[in-house]
Amino acid sequence: MAATPCLRFDAGERVVLLETALSAIESGLAGAVDSRPPDIAALPTTLALKGSSFVSLQTEAGLRGCCGTLEPLRPLAVDVWRNAQASAFADPRFEPLAAAEWLEVTVLEISVLTGFERIEARTEAELLQTLVPGIDGLVLAWRGRRSTFLPKVWEHIGDAHEFVQRLKEKAGWPADFWASDLEILRYRAVGISTEWPAARAHRLRAG
Repeated sequence: MAATPCLRFDAGERVVLLETALSAIESGLAGAVDSRPPDIAALPTTLALKGSSFVSLQTEAGLRGCCGTLEPLRPLAVDVWRNAQASAFADPRFEPLAAAEWLEVTVLEISVLTGFERIEARTEAELLQTLVPGIDGLVLAWRGRRSTFLPKVWEHIGDAHEFVQRLKEKAGWPADFWASDLEILRYRAVGISTEWPAARAHRLRAG
């Protein structure tokens, strides 16, 4: 498994990614879920490279959608476009986002994944000693089942033991699960976010 190398985005590139996500969702609300992904030729070079991302939506009530990709298989801006639409309309935990709910979204956040590193841990205790709370994203994979937590999940789970326990629970494994062939990967992420009403006001001005 690979990921986008560690990179930084300038202010203009961040705006392009946010506008890409916002446009993807608004085109979906207009009934054009599969229409007009970004034109690669018009993108800044960094955003045209293959990359992997997650897009999440938050309301006052909490998470309203989060979908993403682990492998960089398509241009980053296209990946953000597709994942923004998936988060809004195809997250199996929620009904498709409605126009009225879109006005209730308080935060849209893009996480661009960077540099996977394989962790060789013989026990869960070794894994816990390796993790860097607040920084590391984590993937656990075993026999066709895979689960991940983005680094931002540390904002809600401050303890490494609970972080791993909840990730195993997410995968459907018991709390004491461990396997000698468990694949463990960690990664970092670049976060790009916008809050309403700032994003809404910007789009109204742009329109």
